[in-house]
Amino acid sequence: MLDRDFQADKPMEKLVTVITYLYFGNCRLYLSSIMDLYNLEIVAYTISECQNTDFVLNTLNQLELPQGVLLHSDQGSVYTSKVYYQACTEKGITRSMSRKGTPADNACIEWFHSVLKSETFYLHKWRNLTKDSITEIVNLTSYFIMKLEFNRN
Repeated sequence: MLDRDFQADKPMEKLVTVITYLYFGNCRLYLSSIMDLYNLEIVAYTISECQNTDFVLNTLNQLELPQGVLLHSDQGSVYTSKVYYQACTEKGITRSMSRKGTPADNACIEWFHSVLKSETFYLHKWRNLTKDSITEIVNLTSYFIMKLEFNRN
């Protein structure tokens, strides 16, 4: 349903979501984030040691969403689960999914995760980060990316 139309006319009209891995030292965490396509703001995210349906529901439940909001994701098992489908239905969310193996269908949030990792975790070889410091890195990166994109438009 999104069909690579990444323009939104108002806030909370079109959202995109995906999970990425955050590697640092010998550790790995998962980041589930939701981006508003209106201004490329990360409106919700969760960081966890495990990737499961509760993890993405935690991210989704951070938001009060208008009826009919479009939420686009990939076809990962957490997004195709019955529990996630039911939660979206109860919230009045219109679901949209990328074609299999086509990350370009979710390009905006894939781009955000790429910038987040390349400008922080890959650029600096941090070894001893805590979950709190990673949360702060995600906060700062999402803030600066949103400001850069907003000023560019």
